[in-house]
Amino acid sequence: MRSAVNANYAPFYDYLPSAGYVRSGPPGADTDADPGPESRTSPRRRTLLGGLVAMGTTATTAGCQRSPTRTPAPSPAHGPGRTPAGHQRGIADPQPPHALLLSYDLCPGIHGPEGRRAVRRMLAAWTPMLGDLRADDRDRRTATVGVGSGLFARLGLHAPEALRELPAFAGDRLRPEAGGGDVCVQVCARTPDAVGELGRALERAASGVLRPRWRQVGFLPVTRPGETPRNLLGFKDGTANPSVAEAARWVWLGSGPYRGGTYLVVRRVRLATEEFGDLPIERQERIIGRHKAGGGPLQGGPEHAEADLFAKTPQGRYLLPADAHVRLAHPRFDGGARMLRRGYSYDNGPDDQGLLFLAYLNDPELFVRVQRRLAAHDALNPYIEHYGSAVFFVLPGASGKEVLGSTVL
Repeated sequence: MRSAVNANYAPFYDYLPSAGYVRSGPPGADTDADPGPESRTSPRRRTLLGGLVAMGTTATTAGCQRSPTRTPAPSPAHGPGRTPAGHQRGIADPQPPHALLLSYDLCPGIHGPEGRRAVRRMLAAWTPMLGDLRADDRDRRTATVGVGSGLFARLGLHAPEALRELPAFAGDRLRPEAGGGDVCVQVCARTPDAVGELGRALERAASGVLRPRWRQVGFLPVTRPGETPRNLLGFKDGTANPSVAEAARWVWLGSGPYRGGTYLVVRRVRLATEEFGDLPIERQERIIGRHKAGGGPLQGGPEHAEADLFAKTPQGRYLLPADAHVRLAHPRFDGGARMLRRGYSYDNGPDDQGLLFLAYLNDPELFVRVQRRLAAHDALNPYIEHYGSAVFFVLPGASGKEVLGSTVL
């Protein structure tokens, strides 16, 4: 895989789209319109897929200097909330096309009892800002807050039992500055401007409590409503996500002070898009385990048909290769357990495109089991590089007069 110079760690407080941002139509046009099959399948359509390639990084407006003024919350959003009470938004909701994942560490002086009070004040300031997003919002803005194990240690609190660092996996090339963190915020919206407005407002309210660790912009290609978006390899990504009933079992925590919360596993995965794209389509499909055009399993059928692990050719060969990505990640090997994948593509420049892998689940050990199989046997491994990793506990949603995180922190 080609080496890359990642300029992703500059100050990240000015979230303005680059001048090269490409819309799919004239001003005011519906950017969710379908661009046609060539745009939906080609991994090299970077001018279309890379709308958030660069974000302005000129000024630091948040950090460990306390802000002298209180920043008003962004204007009320438009769009009915689709997440039940008790859960944060931005998890089960339909994915808007633009995202920004922000990771922070606590400022040096934030620890112990006084640190707990400072974090609670910050979350109290964030809570009405997130609550406003439940109103009708044409920008479909959501902000989802998670906390890392280091935050609990610094504040002298007991972390949820399952919140621990992921083990090392074969082939990982992790960089400390590209993963981890005490607090993460996933901001999603229909436009990059809306992402930036909300991200800046939350950061200003966190001044003096949080300092930046890393950030990653993400985007989805223009897709017909209801269709599964494609990643930069040109394949649909998220086909096997759990149903609402399955999510109730496998995504959300259901009892105690953590009820309504979940865990977020983050992996930053660089993709060798050109090398993979040079392979014959048939070879690409056998690596992934699905047909590229429609997303259906190799044995045939529509996209959402279950992949048949035992289907064979007339000659007795398994249709789904033993090292196919889909086979190794199949829920059958984990007692039917599923994770809710909500990934985004990213484009940090010509030598660094990939997948911002985001998976929500109520037990991170599921990801560990799946990733161990993939790391050992996945035919996709020559075309990917995991260089950033993090695990966060996603706080239960606040309702009524509650403050976000009040049942946990």
